[in-house]
Amino acid sequence: MTEAEDTAAPIRVVLVDDQELVRAGFTMVLDAQPDIEVVGEAGDGVQALELLRGTRADVVLMDVRMPRMDGIEATRRVVAQSGPKVIILTTFDLDEYAFAAIKAGAGGFMLKDAGPAQLIEAIKAVHSGDAVVAPSTTKRLLDRFAVHLPDAEQKAVGALESLTDREGEVLRLVARGMSNAEIAERLFVSEATVKTHMGRILMKLNLRDRVQAVVFAYETGLAKSGQTDNTV
Repeated sequence: MTEAEDTAAPIRVVLVDDQELVRAGFTMVLDAQPDIEVVGEAGDGVQALELLRGTRADVVLMDVRMPRMDGIEATRRVVAQSGPKVIILTTFDLDEYAFAAIKAGAGGFMLKDAGPAQLIEAIKAVHSGDAVVAPSTTKRLLDRFAVHLPDAEQKAVGALESLTDREGEVLRLVARGMSNAEIAERLFVSEATVKTHMGRILMKLNLRDRVQAVVFAYETGLAKSGQTDNTV
């Protein structure tokens, strides 16, 4: 560890969940990390927005179903105010709003029963500017919502045509939940090259992050629900 890393400020996290025991559990896990600090908790979206007005935070862990204001609307407002990055925490099987929350601007989504290591990794990834799109969660989420996705293939023909063949290939693999390292190995290129392709994809399609890229790929039909990563 370099001196800069050792003295770097911890990632400031706000927990938003209507279950106090859930918040307590996450707090125990996160506060045990030297580079993560829980700086606030809220029991619903309204309270979260009030808290964030006076609390500097880097990442918000946001539940979906909450009283007064749910996680979707809260996420939309946080993003609209250029606030901290948001990770949606969902039980998935019950939360039919996860897809809408991602479209509202969340930087990622993960299951509440994810292990401590996965939670910590997700927070660090989103804080660094990446997005969390777990392969298993992506597939289950998009399989479930595939029937609700609009058929927008014709609408986005121009945007898709702006991509090179390799960029389209990278986008399809991203949509299947593959990491940059996995894509690099698959395509026999460096991880830096994949990052460059990803940056160009986001710029050409006017997308905010990796999560929006996944949504775009499925909405336009570039990727299909049920495809395996053996199909390019």
